[in-house]
Amino acid sequence: MPLLDRARTLHATAPEPGPRHVPAVWLALLATPLAASANSPVLILPDMADSFGVRTATVTWLVTVFAWAVAVGTPLMAGLLRRRGLGTTLRLSAVLVAVGTAVVAVAPWLPLAMAGRAAQAMGGAGLVTAAMSLAGSVRRMGVITAGFGTLGAVGPLLGSAIAGTASWRVSLAVGAVALLALPAVARRADLSVPRQSTPFDGRGAALLVLLATALVLVPRFPLPAVSASLVAAVLLALHIRSHPAGFVPLSLLRTRTFVLSTLLACTFATSYFTLLFTVPQLLHDRTDWSTSTIGTGQLVALLTGSVLSMALAAASARLGRPRVLAILLTAGALAPLTAVLTPWPSLLLPVATLAVFTTSAGQATLAVHASQAAPASQRPTAIGLFNLGYQLGGAFGPAIAALVVLGG
Repeated sequence: MPLLDRARTLHATAPEPGPRHVPAVWLALLATPLAASANSPVLILPDMADSFGVRTATVTWLVTVFAWAVAVGTPLMAGLLRRRGLGTTLRLSAVLVAVGTAVVAVAPWLPLAMAGRAAQAMGGAGLVTAAMSLAGSVRRMGVITAGFGTLGAVGPLLGSAIAGTASWRVSLAVGAVALLALPAVARRADLSVPRQSTPFDGRGAALLVLLATALVLVPRFPLPAVSASLVAAVLLALHIRSHPAGFVPLSLLRTRTFVLSTLLACTFATSYFTLLFTVPQLLHDRTDWSTSTIGTGQLVALLTGSVLSMALAAASARLGRPRVLAILLTAGALAPLTAVLTPWPSLLLPVATLAVFTTSAGQATLAVHASQAAPASQRPTAIGLFNLGYQLGGAFGPAIAALVVLGG
């Protein structure tokens, strides 16, 4: 009996086997099609405008609503992941992507197509949040973020090629490729529902969505959007003080590593998206290169930067956090300074390489640092808020680029 009791005790106290790691290639397939989907309309806006019978400037709302839905969908899907687990998040995200793609494929009116794009983007944000929550290491996160840089770089040409051989509507369906990764991820990941002891903070979620919406609209409607952003920020701050364990945890905002990592990611993303739109215009003004030469040169530069970012992510454990951060800060400062100060136009393409290298490698390393600084129960929230900061950089960058180009 003592021996039997001892065996029972050992069995009861033995740790349960954890879920197997999802291979990084499946995580990349789950997350990165969102980048191609976001950039696929860039070169086919006139075709889309003709299809709906509107001006090209009007059809750019399809781009704006996609960026908005990614920005607000990221923290919302992170909240869902935190409360309902990975299984619910993956299922809802898959439904949104599938339904949104179907709506875009048949929508005869621009507002209906905008609703479809919003569903695609929100579902894609959920898939990205799920993939990044499963990464666990800088090396695996680097595969995801390098994939973002790569597919983001080829997105415009991919969209144009698909539109030329099929239809612009098929071009906007590339994000649905992510659904191919769902069976492999579902087999290997923990899909159980986590235990929750606190009710859902609907007011905190609504205020965060309001703040993100106002910030995304700053490039289009500067004065009212900035005013709305300030009001939303004050209301959200007051709400967080009275509900410190709500949708935006106060303890997370008091975690220095999380805050600094998120601010750096937003800064790197803002710089990258500013240069992404500025460098081609500067090359057009300062050289006699053709548009196709400039586009090809920038594509090669962006792909090179994406590969280098994956290499840095792979070597980050060996280099250590201080050295990696020093490399990112140096490259992040060198890119815009070179763009502003260089008298040689040929150096503008390496600027694009430095920019995408900094933001892709930065997103990989800083996302891991930000999430690991949070308690385990708050890591989905940390990833969601971190990605929100990155997405806001994607909204600010094009607006700054417009000011730079107009100012030049």
